[in-house]
Amino acid sequence: MAFWEEKTLDQMTETEWEALCDGCGRCCLLKLEDEDTGILITSDVRCQLLDGDTCGCTDYPNRQAKVPDCIKLTLQNVTEIPWIPKTCAYRRISEGKGLAWWHPLVSGDPQTVIDVGVSVSGRTVLEGDVEPDTWEEHAVEWPEWEPPEEL
Repeated sequence: MAFWEEKTLDQMTETEWEALCDGCGRCCLLKLEDEDTGILITSDVRCQLLDGDTCGCTDYPNRQAKVPDCIKLTLQNVTEIPWIPKTCAYRRISEGKGLAWWHPLVSGDPQTVIDVGVSVSGRTVLEGDVEPDTWEEHAVEWPEWEPPEEL
């Protein structure tokens, strides 16, 4: 039996916790908050450290020092952060759903995250390339899209 099937999030080692990340990059998209309503809007603008093709952090060990707004997912906050995608392995496991069939730990291939459209690979703009007065043009809904449970 796989570790994610026999352990809860709080029982996992740091290595197991890190392995749960499917590498989609969705959590590294910048969010906008409507000042009047408080509604969070996801953009297609990626963090300055996110590689737009591989969806890997270019400086993961130092990310929080370089990007003060970077939020490290923890057992405590993973269920409280409203913008964690429904597809996120941490969220799915905390909700008792297990990993999706396309997750690299299940499929054996990191490409499945891209193939099913969960990954932001090739669909984002680097934070530094966006003019401040054009942020509204970068609001997108596709990060909330979920692939079918099975094919």
